[in-house]
Amino acid sequence: MSEHPLFDMNPLDALVAEIRACRHCALPHDPRPMVWVHPEARILIAGQAPGRRVHESGIPWDDPSGDRLRDWLGMDRAAFYTREHIASAPMGFCFPGTVNGADLPPRRECAPLWRPRFLPLLKHVRLMLLVGQYAHKYHLAGAAKATLTQTVAAWRDYPENVMPLPHPSWRNTGWLKRNLWFEVEFLPELRQRVGEALA
Repeated sequence: MSEHPLFDMNPLDALVAEIRACRHCALPHDPRPMVWVHPEARILIAGQAPGRRVHESGIPWDDPSGDRLRDWLGMDRAAFYTREHIASAPMGFCFPGTVNGADLPPRRECAPLWRPRFLPLLKHVRLMLLVGQYAHKYHLAGAAKATLTQTVAAWRDYPENVMPLPHPSWRNTGWLKRNLWFEVEFLPELRQRVGEALA
């Protein structure tokens, strides 16, 4: 038995323990890094950063945005929270705080600090869902378009194991009404790919 507990874990569990102990950023509240993974997970959701409710509950997508996301995916809560199905790793692992009632963007330090080490350990992911422009820009790099709408509308141009999504926040209800193709064309394909990834 090693004297250091991290040495007795598999590499993914050891890295998750490091992430959960991270205090790299100066936040206005006690940090609670949010990472939800399993080595057999088939789908990775790369969101932005946890909101206040998720920060308090410790459960990813445990809010109205999560309800809408699960509807988009065609999944109930039981399937969504089966760890062998879904891994959730936002661009910023901690709730960044709010200004004038709106959540701040993910901390810039987080993604370059952890993602290069974290992503290669998720060896069974078959589908990556990029939620919001921060995830688009990081994971698609130069292939991301000038706007979120253009990136999501170009979903056919990306590899079949990657799908860019808008954020399912209530703030984007107007966007959904203006972009009816998202429900008519995009969501059926998204649900099909989710089903294939979990098959």
